[in-house]
Amino acid sequence: MVLALTVCGIVVALVVLGLFVFGLRRRLIQRSGGTFDCSLRWDVPEKPDTGGKGWAYGVARYNGDRVEWFRVFSYAPRPRRILERSAIEVAGRRLPEGEEELALLSDSVILACLHRGTRLELAMSEDALTGFLAWLEAAPPGQRVNVA
Repeated sequence: MVLALTVCGIVVALVVLGLFVFGLRRRLIQRSGGTFDCSLRWDVPEKPDTGGKGWAYGVARYNGDRVEWFRVFSYAPRPRRILERSAIEVAGRRLPEGEEELALLSDSVILACLHRGTRLELAMSEDALTGFLAWLEAAPPGQRVNVA
């Protein structure tokens, strides 16, 4: 009986510790400011699938001339993807269709982009999209910017 209670106590403590680390990681990412909720779909085919597959929920952070993207459900302290401002080309925008509406946050707008020849899609709120496009257009003189 004592062994069972000890094991249950250890399991509960590990779950609480895991949730604490998730929260701490999110706070550390947001500490430097300039963060926004952003879902990402990497290496999208020419004709995107609207079935809702391939989307990963994350948090993006502006850091100088790049955007660092972190998965929400991860313990990794480093960003999963880094998008340089000079390498991003905006191909268009659209609203979620079909099952994408269930896979993404409500009121999301999908931005189709090219980054160093890789097709990707970013899903974010209208406010975050406005800020992202303004950040792209605010590139230093001499940098090529392609905003649709």
